[in-house]
Amino acid sequence: MLLKILIACTIFLNFFFAVQANEKKLIINHLSDINNFSFSFKQTMGNKAETGNCLLEFNNKLKCSYNDKLQKEIIINNKTLVILQKRYDKNYFYPVSKSPFVNILNKDKLINLIQKADLILNDNIELTYFDKNQGKITVFFGKKNYDLIGWLIEDKFQNEIYFSLIIENINIEIDKNYFKVPSIN
Repeated sequence: MLLKILIACTIFLNFFFAVQANEKKLIINHLSDINNFSFSFKQTMGNKAETGNCLLEFNNKLKCSYNDKLQKEIIINNKTLVILQKRYDKNYFYPVSKSPFVNILNKDKLINLIQKADLILNDNIELTYFDKNQGKITVFFGKKNYDLIGWLIEDKFQNEIYFSLIIENINIEIDKNYFKVPSIN
C-alpha cells in the first residue's frame, strides 16, 4: 500500500512540475514575439490608487501618463527614471538600477525572473521571485493568452505596490524621440 501511495505521489509531482515548466515556456514564447506594447493601468499603493496609460518598449523603455491633477508622467529610458509633474514644471531623476522595474522592462531579465520564479496557477498565472536587494516581485500573466496583466512589488520595508494592466496594442511603430528624457533643470 505504501508503495502505491509513493508511486502516485511521484506521478503527481512529475505532472505538477511538467505543467509548471510548460506554462513558463508558453509565457516565454509569447514574450519573445513582443517588442513593445501599450496599456492602460491601475496602480495601488496602500489606500491610494492611480490610473493612466503607458507604452513599454523592451529593453528598458517606459513612458506613463497618469490621470491626475499633477499631470504626472514617468519616463524610463535605459538607466534613467524621470518623474515629471507638468503642472508645477518639476522633474525628479532617479537611477533605474534601484527600481524593481529593471526586472520587468528588460526582456532578458523578465525571462530570467520567470524561469527562477515559483509558479502558482489560479485564475491567472502568478510567478513570484525574491531578490535580496529589491524585495519580492510577483508577476501576473493571463491563463488564456499569456499576456502580462500586472505585478506586485514588495520592497525590503514591506511596502506593496500593485500594478494591474490591460494591454491595448502590441508591436506598434514608435517615434524614436518618444522616450526622450528631459534635461536636468
